[in-house]
Amino acid sequence: MAKTIIRRALQTIPVLLVVVTFTFVLTRMIPGDPAVTMLGPQASPDAIETMREKMGLNEPMLQQYVNYVLGVLQGDFGYSYSYNGAVMPIILSRLPSTLMITITGLVLAILVGIPIGVESAVKQNTAFDYIFMVLALVGVSVPIFWLGLMLVLTFSVNLGWLPVMGMGNIAKGAWDVVSHMILPCLCLATIPAATFARITRSSMLESINADYIKALRSRGIKESVVIWKHAFKNALPPIVTVLGIQLAGAFAGAILTETIFSWPGLGTLIVNAVNGRDYALIQGVVLFSAVVFVFVNLIVDIVYMLINPKVSYEGGVR
Repeated sequence: MAKTIIRRALQTIPVLLVVVTFTFVLTRMIPGDPAVTMLGPQASPDAIETMREKMGLNEPMLQQYVNYVLGVLQGDFGYSYSYNGAVMPIILSRLPSTLMITITGLVLAILVGIPIGVESAVKQNTAFDYIFMVLALVGVSVPIFWLGLMLVLTFSVNLGWLPVMGMGNIAKGAWDVVSHMILPCLCLATIPAATFARITRSSMLESINADYIKALRSRGIKESVVIWKHAFKNALPPIVTVLGIQLAGAFAGAILTETIFSWPGLGTLIVNAVNGRDYALIQGVVLFSAVVFVFVNLIVDIVYMLINPKVSYEGGVR
């Protein structure tokens, strides 16, 4: 297993290099001059030229790329002129806010989606199964930006039950923070919950129809034990794989969700960076997100091997 983990970790290096390269090129394709955006349209040509020199934009493109890659290898992700600070501390200062809603939303999705998927598999072809699978299909299909706007319109504008802007203030009490979290977390949890429900149902159907499950039932073992201890255990590998994908996808969904609800996390940070043509900050947030994505996938592979030791990532089944 150790060799497999090392090999998988080494495979992330070219992936991250591709991410760095594409992000670098695409940021340079954003319309507008970062120096002009920083100083404003009324700035003099000399001031703009000085700022471009300070930001390293007067150097050849290839030299800029080499300098950036060398800096990343040394742990230097650049300097954000929009926020007047090093990129990585800025990202780390926003990370807890993003993790707060992404992890909460994912936990909510697991608590809702997996039990529904298990129950739908147990009650296959019943009204319960049909209703919740239709709802899951709708949940997977609904655009996250539309859902966020509908939640705002319904619960904030029309009903006035929940706040919509910011993340609250703990000094005003825990409920102030929690109430600000409810809508963003619901928005982030909808698609993962629907995905968990569908994947869990599909995986459970294979397990509960297996011969060993029929044998356990014939021995008079309690049905809940058969379902949750035996069938669900063997249905876990696909669910774990989807869990890793959904955790990584939650970071992507946070960009839209945080923008809609003005949540001060990485999502709003990268939107502000794009609007401000802050190349270093855009590259830093994208690279950080890519590192999270490949790290989560590495953890998923390890957990998959622990759950199902028969699987060998060296090429097949042991």
